[in-house]
Amino acid sequence: MAACVSRVELSVSCRSLLDKDLRSRSDPLCVLLQEAGGGRWAELDRTERIKNCQDPEFCKKLIVDYYFEKVQKLKFCVYDIDNKTLDLSDDDYLGGIECTLGQVVSSSVFTRPLELKQGKPAGKGTITIRAEEIKDTRVVYLEIEAQNLDKKDFLGKSDPFLEFYKQSDAGMWQFVYRSEVIKNNLNPCWKKFSVPLQTFCGGDFNKPIKVQCSDHDSDGSHDLIGAVQTTLAQMQAAGSGSPVELECIHPEKKQKKKSYKNSGIIRIKSCKIETEYSFLDYVMGGCQINFTVGIDFTGSNGDPKSPDSLHYISPDGINEYLIAIWSVGSVVQDYDTDRLFPAFGFGAQVPPCWQVSHEFALNFNPSNPYCQGIQGIVDAYRQVLPQIRLYGPTNFSPIINHVARFAAHSVQQGTAAHYYILLIITDGEITDLDQTRQAIVDASKLPMSIIIIGVGEADFKAMEFLDGDSGVLRSVTGEPTARDIVQFVPFRQFKNAPREALSQVVLAEVPKQLVSYYKWQGWPPLKLPEMK
Repeated sequence: MAACVSRVELSVSCRSLLDKDLRSRSDPLCVLLQEAGGGRWAELDRTERIKNCQDPEFCKKLIVDYYFEKVQKLKFCVYDIDNKTLDLSDDDYLGGIECTLGQVVSSSVFTRPLELKQGKPAGKGTITIRAEEIKDTRVVYLEIEAQNLDKKDFLGKSDPFLEFYKQSDAGMWQFVYRSEVIKNNLNPCWKKFSVPLQTFCGGDFNKPIKVQCSDHDSDGSHDLIGAVQTTLAQMQAAGSGSPVELECIHPEKKQKKKSYKNSGIIRIKSCKIETEYSFLDYVMGGCQINFTVGIDFTGSNGDPKSPDSLHYISPDGINEYLIAIWSVGSVVQDYDTDRLFPAFGFGAQVPPCWQVSHEFALNFNPSNPYCQGIQGIVDAYRQVLPQIRLYGPTNFSPIINHVARFAAHSVQQGTAAHYYILLIITDGEITDLDQTRQAIVDASKLPMSIIIIGVGEADFKAMEFLDGDSGVLRSVTGEPTARDIVQFVPFRQFKNAPREALSQVVLAEVPKQLVSYYKWQGWPPLKLPEMK
């Protein structure tokens, strides 16, 4: 495994974007992709969407693991977003650039013209990227409200929002964070929010911070209500019923009117600093990743003896099921010290009674379904194929619930000791969709992630639905998942790609999912990282 040198935070801004909307300006969003091998690109992160803006300064920072020993090819793509789906194929492309992470980190400010395709400029559009190494894992949590803000709208009250800036060493104000807009309210109370300490003030508690309060206008021409200047040290005095109060001053009004007092009061209700742990903190702290495989042995795969079958093992000893097991398993096995992996099949008639089973051990030993290493899973798979009859239906919920029982048992320890990954490999014809939805909603409250790899040429609409990328997955009763735990990938997209490309894409979400679970529980790593 390559050692990650550090994590890098990328700030993105654009100028003079193309205007794709007829009656208003574009609503841009920037997506960051990294080359995953074989000409394929995997999405790493994306910014928020900013409405009606041709010169966006994106608030959300893009986080990348930086490997000195790898050439990390990146693609920054800017889109005009006019709908709520996460899919970008139906959105207007405003231009992009390709570069390497090395180019970005070696420039203090990296600016390039945007291109619609190679050699074709996207009008006068440019993109600017600033890189900053994340050395500090602390996070600032803030609760802020305001009182008696100036009224800026002719027919209603103001629609206030906050913008935070830190002062750079050169004295320039650098954009840090933008709050949500609160409509028609001169005494707003914004939602609690968090900003990494590094982003907020570079770890310097006395660095000047400027907070601007503005009235939001849908056409992008926001009006300044007023601003305050403070430091994190000053804000930290807030808490337990005694907020820090700062006068919001409009500089022009102050200059013109002698009787001018302020344009409202900004009140810092709470300012707390907490440590945010990374995936590596948990793994290096002793968290074991428990890997389980579920293999689809339903009739729709075809007779394993026929070369048309998805379970047919070719003369060189492989098929899509085996490639998927090797690709994902070879990465995950490094995180499990005993390298004993339970492996199950579902949807087949099994001896001796030939009843259909939806969770049978590949080694036919239900009390000890563990295989030694990934090779052990491969050997068990090859041995079981001639001994079973492919049948049906395709039920996912029994095997999800099986792994969930182990995950639920580990939760009772109340520590970040075990995390479970279930890999399901299937040809896509799912039968128990409603029960599977419920099983995923239940599993989302446990230390568990589910990876589904679809083999063959079937329509995988049901799998894409379970992935939840087009919206939050809900059970039949309407209960939403507590967090996103399912990642679906069709194998056919990786047929001609290097083997590591599949594992990079399907495992990309797991570190975030693991961290999100332990953060939700408030559990630190078993062994806390040493502060550098």
